[in-house]
Amino acid sequence: MGKVIDITSRLNTMADSAQAKSFADVVNYEEHKKLVLVHERRNIKRTILSEFVSAMVVIPEKGLIRVAIYDISEHGISFDMELDQGAFAAGEQISMRVYLNHKTYFPINVSVKHVTNETSEGVVRHGTEFAKNAVNDAALQYFVKFIETVSLGLKKDEGDLMAPKIS
Repeated sequence: MGKVIDITSRLNTMADSAQAKSFADVVNYEEHKKLVLVHERRNIKRTILSEFVSAMVVIPEKGLIRVAIYDISEHGISFDMELDQGAFAAGEQISMRVYLNHKTYFPINVSVKHVTNETSEGVVRHGTEFAKNAVNDAALQYFVKFIETVSLGLKKDEGDLMAPKIS
């Protein structure tokens, strides 16, 4: 008979390669679980706001600082402060003023839940929760519903022509 060629090492290499391919199709349950949890955490309906209403935060012994409201929900409000204005700490209680025009506002009290540096945007984003049993709690909930409803039909004024005054 002729020579016998030992191909055992080649078969082992092919088996390892096939096994590696089968591992590539395996789904990491922990990553999937984290995605589901993030989705569930975000089940609260939020309305994204940008320059719709203005807000100020009250800083003791300094006064008012303008902030940009980022979003609002029935449970809280998030806002952005410019990086050079500093940041509040998680757990801190803040008094805010939400302005409906340049003179009319309603005060709200919030508790900071999380703070995120959005360096690409040049701001610090604060996620807050409304204080419970606030005097204007009912009005605040109506305001949130108003914002949610009105934001669905908002349109941007692109410099529409004004009709001249009739004398």
